[in-house]
Amino acid sequence: MTPGNLLDLGQRDYNEVWELQRKLVDLRGTDRVPDTLILVEHPHIFTVGKAVLGEVPSEIDGVPVVRIERGGQWTYHGPGQLVGYPILDLNARERNVHAFVHGLEEVLIRSLDKFGIEAGRMEGRDKAGVWVGTKKVASIGAAVRNWITFHGFALNVNTDMRYFAMIEPCGMPSSTMTSMKALLGEDVDFDQVKDLVRHNFEQVFQVDLRRSIEAQTV
Repeated sequence: MTPGNLLDLGQRDYNEVWELQRKLVDLRGTDRVPDTLILVEHPHIFTVGKAVLGEVPSEIDGVPVVRIERGGQWTYHGPGQLVGYPILDLNARERNVHAFVHGLEEVLIRSLDKFGIEAGRMEGRDKAGVWVGTKKVASIGAAVRNWITFHGFALNVNTDMRYFAMIEPCGMPSSTMTSMKALLGEDVDFDQVKDLVRHNFEQVFQVDLRRSIEAQTV
């Protein structure tokens, strides 16, 4: 395994972490930091990817809307959702974006399996993410700059699913989305999910994540 950093930020403002990602992309590109995984929860926010054309509102029912540079369409972030932002150098991984996305899906599939949730992939264009039957439990929206990845995945753990009803997440009906809580019928131990995701990320991407003191200062 190669050495890496883990930044566990707790709950942080979306724009603050977005700026941190861009900073880390620049630092990773010049080898000033190793591969890094950010794990975070955000306050309520909608984000809009590059697939959405035209103007978008600045907020919906008081929830801010932000247009960002990842792929994909609309999605929601909020409390109870585990968001992961991998800052990985794909130059060391054959510059294979498809394999990177496949790897993120694998991390989440393995993590869900530990809770008895049989998850998988859905074939077809615009079907990236992790699915349980016809329900989508995790979304993936990645960006790559100079072969360094940012943005990433959002796993619905104890997420309030009512917020998805305000948008068309990933261009699909909001009823397509689900959460671990909905699937299991009870609240899920968020820290346990986070630990499993960290462990499986290490195994899939062969990186040894050490907690970074930067998590307390950024």
